[in-house]
Amino acid sequence: MKGQQHVSEGYEDWSAEGGPDRRGQAEAFDALGERYDEAFPHKEGQLAGGEWLIKRLPPGSRVLDVGCGTGLPTARQLTDAGHHVVGIDLSTRMVELARQNVPDGEFLQRDIASLEAEGPQGIGQFEGIACFFSLLMLPRGEIPETLVRLRELLVPRGLISLSMVEADLDDAVIPFIGESIRVSGYLRDELRQVVRDAGLEIAGEDSYAYAPASATTAPEHQLFLNCRRV
Repeated sequence: MKGQQHVSEGYEDWSAEGGPDRRGQAEAFDALGERYDEAFPHKEGQLAGGEWLIKRLPPGSRVLDVGCGTGLPTARQLTDAGHHVVGIDLSTRMVELARQNVPDGEFLQRDIASLEAEGPQGIGQFEGIACFFSLLMLPRGEIPETLVRLRELLVPRGLISLSMVEADLDDAVIPFIGESIRVSGYLRDELRQVVRDAGLEIAGEDSYAYAPASATTAPEHQLFLNCRRV
């Protein structure tokens, strides 16, 4: 499926209807560009989550990559397996890079918290969703509703593989590869409960200790949950 080449320009539409203004987040990732993949060269957790989806999805499934970044590795992994990928990201630059890296995908500049299947900005439903480290960019107060939105984008019994960093944080400002971003997190049991409360059944989970290649801090703990819509 050849990627569509339309994308909203700028960030004005995100706050035009009273929604949260995430220009700072988007601009940080615009500035990061290719440096993101250089700082995170090993993505074993994401690859494992993508493989979990690939093994269980029907051939040629429609899959949403939420917070697709540069399209690597997840969007490419899924398209290489024969699935039809729609990727969304806040960052204009990340969308541009994803289109270059994964020409068979469709990539749109969208806010994770405003996704819907129907309507003028509707993106339809999906057999699978990959949502790696995107929820942590939201305040905690928005995460439960966003998970419900993602559930509604899945067909019945559809699959979602998601990840967050294990941390007791709510919309905290942190340095990130030379930029500043706002992040949230949960401790493990809290994350499981939030996911279940959104109507998702946890079919499996993994955790990884990981530090960016350029970091001198202690490794972060990444949590991956493989789930099914119920």
